[in-house]
Amino acid sequence: MSTMKFCCECNNILYPKEDREEKILLFACRNCEHQEVADDNCVYRNEIHHSVGERTQVLQDVAADPTLPRTKSVRCAQCNHGEAVFFQATARGEEGMTLFFVCCNPNCGYRWRD
Repeated sequence: MSTMKFCCECNNILYPKEDREEKILLFACRNCEHQEVADDNCVYRNEIHHSVGERTQVLQDVAADPTLPRTKSVRCAQCNHGEAVFFQATARGEEGMTLFFVCCNPNCGYRWRD
């Protein structure tokens, strides 16, 4: 198991960096110029995969978020409820921002985009 490394100059985290000419792995600081040769050539990557149920729960929790704006000018296509939370985000595979809506009916939670 790998541990995090910190810069001996400024105490910021060191990130893996490849030296293509020397063909070695370095740890480099992004704040100052400090670099050091890695003890091990293995870099670990942690990917988190959410199940469909986890994503659905997150979206339903969005409707209860008091910091998000709400609108009564839309109707849910699923349950015909007259209030929705909305926010902007980048949709997967699209370049621009998309306006997302989530139904505020606690029994529905349907989401759509405009």
